[in-house]
Amino acid sequence: MKLQVAIDRVTLDDAVKLTHELDGVVDIIELGTSLIKDYGLLALKDAPFNIHNSRVLYDLKTNDEGAYEFEKGFESNADILTVMAGSSLDTIKQVYDVTEKYNKEMLIDLLEVDNNKIKDITSFDNAIYGLHHSKDSKDSFDAVDTLDKFKKSFPEVKKIAVAGGIDLKQAKAISAQGIANTIIVGGKIVKTDNPVESAKQFMEAIK
Repeated sequence: MKLQVAIDRVTLDDAVKLTHELDGVVDIIELGTSLIKDYGLLALKDAPFNIHNSRVLYDLKTNDEGAYEFEKGFESNADILTVMAGSSLDTIKQVYDVTEKYNKEMLIDLLEVDNNKIKDITSFDNAIYGLHHSKDSKDSFDAVDTLDKFKKSFPEVKKIAVAGGIDLKQAKAISAQGIANTIIVGGKIVKTDNPVESAKQFMEAIK
């Protein structure tokens, strides 16, 4: 199981500092949507992230203009890019083709889509399917139960990520469950006094 750490709602300088601290400590470093919207891909491409040991995900949340956005994202040093499941099937097909061309990975964000839409998009064998509980939602989120129901409904999906306020206790339960391939954690790591130590605790919990 992999640990992905999401860096969001910080300055570009702070993001660079955090990536230097977390490089090699965690499996995937995510540069979140807020960073991309605040600074843009050109600024991220030129910033001195210098990530050598962890993989890098840009949370583009592409909805349209798929091929263009993914071309630009991979040219800006991303290893993994995200597309929203609610976008058109044509968009998802286009970004998948770009991803395969670059020999990279894409994550399909399943935020707020129903099972009917998911059934239409489960044929992308190399894609990661991300179960994502909205940060804005006031509803509680049981990641273990959600993963169990998803796997029963879509046993053909091979790569699954999960995000949504996951703490250490939940991370251990998800790891023991054995369904998810990647756990995505944000504030529970990057908002702590010692992000590196917090990341190491999560890595120990899921390995």
